[in-house]
Amino acid sequence: MPIALPELTPLQETLWLTLCCRAIDNRSSHRILGDETADEIVRETGYDHSRFRIMAAGALNVAHRAKKLDEIARRFFARHPRGVGLDLGAGLDSRVLRVSPPPEAEWYDLDFPEVIDLRRRLLPAAATPRGVAADLNEPGWLDALPADRPAVIVADGLLAFQSEEEMITLVDRLVGHFPSGEIAFNGYSTFAVWAQKHYKGAESVARIAKFPGFNDPRTPERWNPKLRLVKEILCMREPEVALFPPLLRWWTRLFAPSATLSRSGNVVLHYRF
Repeated sequence: MPIALPELTPLQETLWLTLCCRAIDNRSSHRILGDETADEIVRETGYDHSRFRIMAAGALNVAHRAKKLDEIARRFFARHPRGVGLDLGAGLDSRVLRVSPPPEAEWYDLDFPEVIDLRRRLLPAAATPRGVAADLNEPGWLDALPADRPAVIVADGLLAFQSEEEMITLVDRLVGHFPSGEIAFNGYSTFAVWAQKHYKGAESVARIAKFPGFNDPRTPERWNPKLRLVKEILCMREPEVALFPPLLRWWTRLFAPSATLSRSGNVVLHYRF
């Protein structure tokens, strides 16, 4: 019997898209991320992911960017074992299980109250150590987090649903709260934003997406003077491409030499402050 699920807003409902993509990747013979928890939740809830018309390449891209964000968080904790981890718009992601921070670190997942409640119902206890139930664009929620430790902040898919003004305000609050840290998120080029609006199956996302996109990875440096680019990760150039299906692998390697063409695909942006 499928688990009864609460009714969510269109924005909150997008958590199922990324969850289903990670589940589809886990069922692949050449999986990139291997998120077994996502797969278990989709099976247990009986969620019908056919409504999203997820193509293999789309599922692979979501899994690939999640893996890159995981790697950034792991490297951070290797240098800062007492640091803070913060997943913005965590949805039903069990990232903390994949990152496995040191025992002395603290990990927080932020999302709307309805989503945090759903996380507690569907995810294993180890994947929900500290849920912060809040709208990230409202002030005050950062008061619950330590302000005396460096932090690694990740946001997977969140940028699409923020206006540039909202993103600037959010970055200012984060940089002002923590003494130092790193911020990483998947970027959206202007072409990626256009493609999202014209891809059948992404209508639910396109209707509520707000971010205009940018092509210069140094654009966020203008959001806050303390923000500095560490690396623009063009996923078309990453080693996981060797695991792609043959046709997609050929297409990816054809585009990879060009930074402009690579930015039309999967990009993860990593900054330090």
